[in-house]
Amino acid sequence: MLCFAGNIFIIRAAMSRMSVNIGFPVVLTINVAFAALVFGFERLRMDTPFLFHWKAAGWFALSGVVGIYLGRRMLLDAVHILGPARASVLHTASPIVTLVAAWFLVGERLGLYEFLLMGLVIAGLLATQLQNARSPRAQIGDRAAFRQAMVLSLLTVVGFGVGNAIRGVAIREWNEAALGAVLASGAALLCQLATGSGPAAIFEGLRKGEQKAIGLYAASGVATVSGTIFSAMAMQRIEIAIATVVTYTTPLVVFPVSAILYKNSEGLSVRTVAGAAMVLLGIALLAFR
Repeated sequence: MLCFAGNIFIIRAAMSRMSVNIGFPVVLTINVAFAALVFGFERLRMDTPFLFHWKAAGWFALSGVVGIYLGRRMLLDAVHILGPARASVLHTASPIVTLVAAWFLVGERLGLYEFLLMGLVIAGLLATQLQNARSPRAQIGDRAAFRQAMVLSLLTVVGFGVGNAIRGVAIREWNEAALGAVLASGAALLCQLATGSGPAAIFEGLRKGEQKAIGLYAASGVATVSGTIFSAMAMQRIEIAIATVVTYTTPLVVFPVSAILYKNSEGLSVRTVAGAAMVLLGIALLAFR
């Protein structure tokens, strides 16, 4: 949770200095390189032979396409439009999708209690996102951009939610969190290169780009892949849905820090905080059910 919360601020600072089309491949490349370094260090400390599990490797790669390429890429755009605080609250809706996906994939059952808490989380999200009609026009912002952000946020929720469940399936079959992160990030990087800016444009952008921006995107790569590895390790030990719920309590960090750093420039109100409190209450009750 701390890794992903910190990344929201890192990536906002990075996007203000360099286009995400250039920076996102940097994030994914660092994801692969750092996770590979962790995996190599793990192998040096282990005496047991390494066995490659093809089916689980495929699950890890699929989680990268769905959760990293679709989910995280959409989150970057949502952060840019909504700001880190509101984007973080939307991020916390992903466990709802994970709960349902884990039910179908590994048989983690949902009861009436879980569904009621999901309703509480959704109500909190609505309270956070619905605009006050009496708010100043400047605070409402561009309505078209806001609708775009909602679409991006929906894709983020679905991408992260299903991607988390798939990663949970993979780690249950093959306990290799670091190598799994290499495969997932590598698959996402291939998707980005195939659909985004070509290698020549990326290298040209990096050559002309600000060194601090490149460093921030690299730091984002370390933060995000570390969060992915820790999350997978948790899923191997406890329920996938519970691990995901705890991971996405990022508003606990993002809201107070955002208010301090940006001096409430995102227009956080009592309604926003109350909505976030409802989200966090639902997530906390899910975690301790």
